[in-house]
Amino acid sequence: MDRFPTVAEVTESARQLVSRFPGAGRLRRIGTSRAGRPILMLSVGHGPRHILVVARPHPDEPVGGATALALAEQVARGDRVSAATDPSVVTWDIVLCLDPDGAALSPGIEEATAGPDHTLDAYYRTAYRPVAAEQPEWAPIESRHLPESRALFRVIDELRPFLQCSLHGVEAGGSWVQLTHDLPQLAVPFRMSAADLGIPVQHGTFDALYWENPGPGVYVLPPPDSTDRLAAGSANIGLSTWCAPARYGGVTAIVEVPMWATDMADDLSPHPEPAPALRELAGLVREGGRQVTAVLDKARAFLPPAPHNPPRRVLEWMADGLYDLVADSWEPLARQAAEAAHADGPPPLTTAQICALDIVARRQPLRAAGLLLRLLRAADDPAAPGLHRELDELFTAWCRDFEKALRLRRVPVHHQVEHQARTVMAAAETAPTALG
Repeated sequence: MDRFPTVAEVTESARQLVSRFPGAGRLRRIGTSRAGRPILMLSVGHGPRHILVVARPHPDEPVGGATALALAEQVARGDRVSAATDPSVVTWDIVLCLDPDGAALSPGIEEATAGPDHTLDAYYRTAYRPVAAEQPEWAPIESRHLPESRALFRVIDELRPFLQCSLHGVEAGGSWVQLTHDLPQLAVPFRMSAADLGIPVQHGTFDALYWENPGPGVYVLPPPDSTDRLAAGSANIGLSTWCAPARYGGVTAIVEVPMWATDMADDLSPHPEPAPALRELAGLVREGGRQVTAVLDKARAFLPPAPHNPPRRVLEWMADGLYDLVADSWEPLARQAAEAAHADGPPPLTTAQICALDIVARRQPLRAAGLLLRLLRAADDPAAPGLHRELDELFTAWCRDFEKALRLRRVPVHHQVEHQARTVMAAAETAPTALG
């Protein structure tokens, strides 16, 4: 396997699995998307305890569908004998795609990331990531009640899973796991799997910038009274679908795997000049955002209106302060680094931590530029081709600089899937002990 399956292919494979293992699996519709697409869940096993797996929560992270199928196949075949895979004890409930509408707005992303020659350029030209208020797991934080979110909340309330695993991917960096409750025995199998497959472990990540870090690449959500230690925009994270299993004593594991890896992700050497590096990265995201927005300003009059066009909504959301929000969130770290330097103390940040923020600084303008290029290519206006050429030059140079600066190397699709599936299985086998 060297290509991610499409949503249609995942659905068809799930139907075939139910046919191949009569009585072991069931496929049912748990909800309907905003655009009327079905949200399907494959259940394998008949045990009273439940593990909930959520695939494709973000449409630009296609690895989850492949991992979902690998896990379902493994459980249905009985390939791994443990309490977590005993069909009389545990039922695995697998949401095949939580955001089918978003996936439909990432057409061709599976082909763009297929084979040994795929590039960041091809990925960002096809990837679509909705605004925060339209991301099913995150929308409740933004006080947005999506039918996709409601469907997942209903399933959680119905099944009361002791473990929820959300299958995420990242375009570049290393692998990491975010937890809503510590699973101390997960760190070793997670790290061993990554090492076995040649995937670096991400030490430091923007997504969990101030979370507890009990082991390499493992991050645990701080308690509710520690909101000052959460990354920008996540103060109300307790309202997300991630935290819903806690109502029933359950835990959520968000498992991230990279499409392109950088060995800088697990470089624990002290960064020689973290404060200047952070300020340079803040400038990078601001300037990239400014350049994309400048092209957007010239095109607004002839682009589809934001209320009726999801990519346009993303562009306006990002232009309306998102670049500054990201850059500003690093200022406390820059101050701490500068204070440590003046006090002749050890550098407070590692190369890996700076690398994690470097990835974010570069990807924000690229996400926007990829979407705007798509809109400009489809626009019927005399100014569109010239603006497309202007932005395409920036976009191409940014992708090239990204790959060069972080020395990115491709992670084969089957390695991404294998590592994510191993990590989920390890979480399933360690969660009962950790949760009591």
